[in-house]
Amino acid sequence: MGDVAVGGAAAGGGSGAGGPLLLGVRHHGPGSARAVRAALDAAAPRVVLIEGPPEGDALLALAADEAMRPPVALLAHALDDPGRAAFWPLAEFSPEWVAIRWALAHDVPARFIDLPAAHSLALAAPDDGSSDDEFNDESKDDASQHGESLRIDPLAVLAEAAGYDDPERWWEDVVEHQGPGRADDPFAPFAAVAEAMGALREEYGDGGPRRDLVREAHMRLQLRSARKEFGDDGVAVVCGAWHVPALGLKTTVAADRALLKGLPKVKTGMTWVPWTHRRLARHSGYGAGIDSPGWYGHLFGVPDRPVERWLTKVAGLLRGEDRTVSSAHVIEAVRLAETLAAMRGRPLAGLTETTDAVRAVMCEGSDVPLGLIHDRLIVGEVLGEVPDAAPAVPLQRDLTALQRTLRLKPEALERELDLDLRKETDAERGRLLHRLRLLGIDWGEPAAGRGSTGTFRESWRLRWEPELHVRIAEAGVWGTTVLSAATAKAESRALSATALAEVTALAERCLLAALPDALPVVMRALADRAALDADVGRLAQALPALARSLRYGDVRSTDTGALGEVAAGLAERICVGLPPACAGLDADGAAEMRGHLDSVHTAIGLLPDHHGPDGHGRDLAGRWGAVLRKLAGRDTVPGVIRGRAARLLLDDGRLAEDEAARFMGLALSPGTPPTDAAAWIEGFVGGASGAGRHQAPSSAGGMLLVHDERLLGLVDAWLTGVSAEAFTDVLPLLRRTFSAYEPGVRRTLGELVGRGPAAGGPAAPEPAAPGFGPGLDEARADAVLPVLRLLLGADDLGGTDNSDDLLEATG
Repeated sequence: MGDVAVGGAAAGGGSGAGGPLLLGVRHHGPGSARAVRAALDAAAPRVVLIEGPPEGDALLALAADEAMRPPVALLAHALDDPGRAAFWPLAEFSPEWVAIRWALAHDVPARFIDLPAAHSLALAAPDDGSSDDEFNDESKDDASQHGESLRIDPLAVLAEAAGYDDPERWWEDVVEHQGPGRADDPFAPFAAVAEAMGALREEYGDGGPRRDLVREAHMRLQLRSARKEFGDDGVAVVCGAWHVPALGLKTTVAADRALLKGLPKVKTGMTWVPWTHRRLARHSGYGAGIDSPGWYGHLFGVPDRPVERWLTKVAGLLRGEDRTVSSAHVIEAVRLAETLAAMRGRPLAGLTETTDAVRAVMCEGSDVPLGLIHDRLIVGEVLGEVPDAAPAVPLQRDLTALQRTLRLKPEALERELDLDLRKETDAERGRLLHRLRLLGIDWGEPAAGRGSTGTFRESWRLRWEPELHVRIAEAGVWGTTVLSAATAKAESRALSATALAEVTALAERCLLAALPDALPVVMRALADRAALDADVGRLAQALPALARSLRYGDVRSTDTGALGEVAAGLAERICVGLPPACAGLDADGAAEMRGHLDSVHTAIGLLPDHHGPDGHGRDLAGRWGAVLRKLAGRDTVPGVIRGRAARLLLDDGRLAEDEAARFMGLALSPGTPPTDAAAWIEGFVGGASGAGRHQAPSSAGGMLLVHDERLLGLVDAWLTGVSAEAFTDVLPLLRRTFSAYEPGVRRTLGELVGRGPAAGGPAAPEPAAPGFGPGLDEARADAVLPVLRLLLGADDLGGTDNSDDLLEATG
């Protein structure tokens, strides 16, 4: 047993030819899967060896569980560093999965023989562990990450030798389209593959990346052990086709053990996790060598007439999207696909031909519906399932129980979830999603609600990704339940945070996630950071999160008394420090401070009236109004801030329209530099900026000018008086301000300016009574008089000249 050589079985002579049955496959290939099943049925081996991590042997029995539904993956992670992980994905059409299920069905031992995950994870670079897909080694390798030469792509070389420019098309023609029963000898395909791979390795070198050499040495050792236990004829090996020649190398046990000597090792945990078809696709980042898992699943699952059945699926999908697709469309698409295959010399219409036929017949030449077909069918939104008996960290088990209790099933397809926090179940769902986000498990992302904007509404965008199992394993170091883990992580972040804004954001997240035990720790850290931070900008950035936290606390019935005290103290410090902080700013600093002004204004509007230590009310709104008035009237403050302060006062009803016009008149006086005047206009009539976007839409300033022609007249008069030299400088500011208005607002403003002098100008008519236009249009009034006579029966009043009598008659 010192040597391992390819026996007759691998060469196609049958299992009794004196050697192990070596079945070289393409991972996730339905043709390979069918061929493996046929070869195992014919050979009936006594043990099946499969390329995969030996730590997974203890989990193989779960593959027979009725609750196990592929696609699934073996997940291995380092116990001391759960973020370092690797996946071994398996689909229903994977040859390895077929071999496992065959062994379990025939009561035959199945064993993994690849390099143990303990070594694989230790050898992997720290930043690539979570994207390691060990079953995908036919088309790419991670050797480049270790400074080694890349292995060739054997499929591409063979396809090129056969005259194909696309390896996928070549593989489909020679393997996938050769259905069950087309080959008389079930071992012939593997003999041909072994011969081709041997020639490739001889031509391009048999060395390969060092990791391949180590893996193949370990597989040879495991093969020797199995041959010794079960005999040469009783062993079948399912591995990547590239490795078949290496298993036949005449090497010694000592040489193979020398390659494995001194390998690094880490303690490893392993389990089954659900996988998705999208993660089997090459473009997803967990490349598995196939672009179309949904199509391959279809080829593997249908008993006959794959093209007809596929196009029927496509028609059903399009009908579900309210597209007109009839049976005649299906028939014509089948004929076109078969014709295209015959013209292109293919044995059967493949995905290319069926897609071309669908585009021409069912989609009327449009590529837009093909995107839907690609996502739903060609790739497919399939999420596997694993049984409860599969090993899992305690945090995973708690999350699974919560998902069942709250009826939040993980799904591969993205969906929207609208929550009404007044309902206990929805409130618990929201808390769970917020806790998971705090742990870095981004199953759900907050989304803009489509209905009510009240604080009792939450909208989420949910999508379960397989790598979230790695995030769960990482988060398991914080606790055994979602609540305890989120609490522990929040407390740790509060103690380690250095920025005030970071702690305030954390306080908001603790309230959203309902973490009462973590909140006192966060509040102490918040009070400490707030007491030491004297920068008004950072204080202004921190206040909005606190204000939102108080509002969320109200709807969630959370005690926010301590948080309210901190927020009120923060607001008082901002009121004291903001006016001096706004003096002498350059343009960029003024723009940033204007954003802080908006956000603080919104935040103070949300804060309730708090009482100070002496029991007296603080009147934060009144103090903030005084600060705004001080900023609006101080010449040393940049124009954009003065204009914004005046506008906020006007919106709150703290500034009369006449006084606002006076402020504008002063800002636009001839003695003010044009650029400063333009900045004042930008601050006054521009929309909210920065964190204060929630306050007002961009067109609100435009509507103010539409309804108050006095202000519009002041702007118009100032703009017409700007010199040609200064106009070039102020134009970008004005364009930025007015371009944010909606088209209808801009059009109305243009019409008002085009009429001539606005109200308040030198030719303006006398002010009219409230609710009436500026003056009486006698011609239009006379046109109404005949109708009034008819209604009042006042014909005896005479002609239209008796207007005064008619008006007196009408009271």
